[in-house]
Parts: sequence; structure tokens; C-alpha cells
Amino acid sequence: MEEYRLGELRHLLTTVFLSGFSEFLVKPVMTDVTVAAVCSGLNETCSLAVYLTGVEQVTVGLGTMVMMPVIGNLSDRYGIKTLLTLPMCLSILPPAILAYRRDTNFFYAFYITKILFDMVCQGTVDCLAHAYVAKNVCGRKRISMFGVLAGVRSISGVCATFSARLLPITSIFQVAAISFFFGLVYMRVFLKERLHDDDEDDCDEDDNTSGRNHHDGGDLTMLAEPILRDAPTKIHIVLNTKYSSLKDMVSLIKNSTILVQTLVVTFFATFAQSGMQSAFLYFLKARFGFNKNDFAELILLVTIIGSISQLFILPKLVSAIGERRVLSTGLLMDSVNAACLSVSWSAWVSLI
Repeated sequence: MEEYRLGELRHLLTTVFLSGFSEFLVKPVMTDVTVAAVCSGLNETCSLAVYLTGVEQVTVGLGTMVMMPVIGNLSDRYGIKTLLTLPMCLSILPPAILAYRRDTNFFYAFYITKILFDMVCQGTVDCLAHAYVAKNVCGRKRISMFGVLAGVRSISGVCATFSARLLPITSIFQVAAISFFFGLVYMRVFLKERLHDDDEDDCDEDDNTSGRNHHDGGDLTMLAEPILRDAPTKIHIVLNTKYSSLKDMVSLIKNSTILVQTLVVTFFATFAQSGMQSAFLYFLKARFGFNKNDFAELILLVTIIGSISQLFILPKLVSAIGERRVLSTGLLMDSVNAACLSVSWSAWVSLI
């Protein structure tokens, strides 16, 4: 794929940036807002806040597990741009509620609304953005473009966290709602469903040629080749069906060992990260008295490092050692990070 492809994806990258900016903007302040709304005092240990966060993650996770295949199926029918409209539109209301008021009643209204909407919204923009890249970028350049996409999202996190460090709480939620709105309008006006009408056939031809070459050459840097290339005939019938059903998705999973392995790895990695993140910020607040500014500084450090890694290091690593080793390295680093956090409960834990 030509080098100018990155420039042609600028509208998608801008949409991802605005969406990510809104999501990251409220993260440093949510711990303080939750504790203030549901606990008797800001400085007291409050298990209810942790329980509410845990219930939210479990409920949203189960809902997302059901809704994400539906959204993928609908995007095949109606287009990625159309489906991007739904999560970006629904995401405006929750921060708008807290922008208006943040007492207990309004917090629970925000809490219930966010759970219901996140079943559709959480991860949908990222998922559809990756599908858009896969649809419009051919060959191994997709991997580098995925890295750029992740880097842009990390940069949005840096900008949002820095803004949260400077803005008052009321303004944070106002800016988040406005950013979602501008992202929605920008996406509807500028984003094209396909960059070029003739790309799909070219991509299929390039992918088939690349797959045969790597398969014949035994290239171990690739992830065992396209997951469903050697699948049974009935699976290829499903793949060639324009509008697949949920039953078809289940059939794909049953007939692809590599796909099942990928899902298992994703499940346990996400399970570990979510479990740690749900209680970590509350622990820092209860143990060390962290507030919005402290959380913002901590998240800012993490997102800056992540941006540098994903924008500059990840594309080079993919070219040098391949996707499989990059994935293994990432999982290893997650394990090391979790192990360090489990034993290093001291004042310098925020620097890990």
C-alpha cells in the first residue's frame, strides 16, 4: 500500500483522537467524584465505590460480549461509518449528566446510563476503527497502521490527561461531552466509507499472495497465517457470505483453533488488567490520599510512555521480530507489571 495512505486515514485518526480524548479526560476525576457521591467522607475508605466499579465492569463486559458481534454484523450490512455514529452519539449523555450536577442522585443516574450505554459504546470505536483500517489498508502495512492507530489513541490520552490536570471538575465533564459531539459531527461530515472503490479486490489479491508466500516459506514471524485460511469448506462459505449471522460467528469459532486461542489470550489479559484497574485508583486514594491531580500525573506518565512505544517502537519491532514475538513480549511485560504492583505497596508505587 502506498505511503500516502496514512494521510488519507487522517479523518479516521482525528475521529479516534476526539473519541479517545473524551474518554481519557474523565478518568483522573472519576475516583474523586465516585467517592464524594457514594461515601460519607472523601478521605474515608469506602468499599461501596469499589463494588460499584466492579459491578459496572462485569455488567458492561457481559453486555459487550453479546453486543460486539451484533455491531460487527450490522457494520457489514450498513457500513462502518453508520455504526460509528451510534456509540459516539450515546457517549455524549453520561458526561453531560455530571457536567450539570454531581450529587448522589445525579451520580446514580450517570452510573446507570453509563452501564447501559457502555454495553454498546465501550471499545466499539476502537473495534470499528481497526476494521476500517483492515478494510482500506492491504498487506503487512496494516500492522504498522494498527500501531499508528494505537499511538494516536495514546496521544489523545496524553492531551486529555494533561487537560484534566489543569481543568476544574465541572469543566472536565463539559469538555468531554463537547469533544464527543465534535467527534461525531466531524466523522459524519468527513469520513468516507471506503477510501477507494477498487481497494477490496486489490487487498484480497495482496493478502492471498502474501499468505501463500509466508506459508510456503515458513515465516515464523507471522501469527500462524490468516486464521481461517485452511478452515473447512463450510467456513469459507461463511466468509464469502456478505451478511453473516451470529450463528455463523459461532461456527467460525468452533472451526478455528487459532481463533479460539486468540480469544482465550485476550480474555485473560483483559481480565487481569480490568481487575487490577478497578481497585488500583481507589487504593491509591485511600492509602496515599491521591486526588485528581495526582491521578492525572500518574496516568500522564503511563500514556506518554505508551505513545512513544506504540508510535515509534512497535512498528520497528513488528518489522524486526514479527507479530508473534511482539505479542509475547507485551504479555510478558503485563505480567511483570502486575507482579511488581502486587509486592511494592509503598509511596513510590505511583512511579511503576
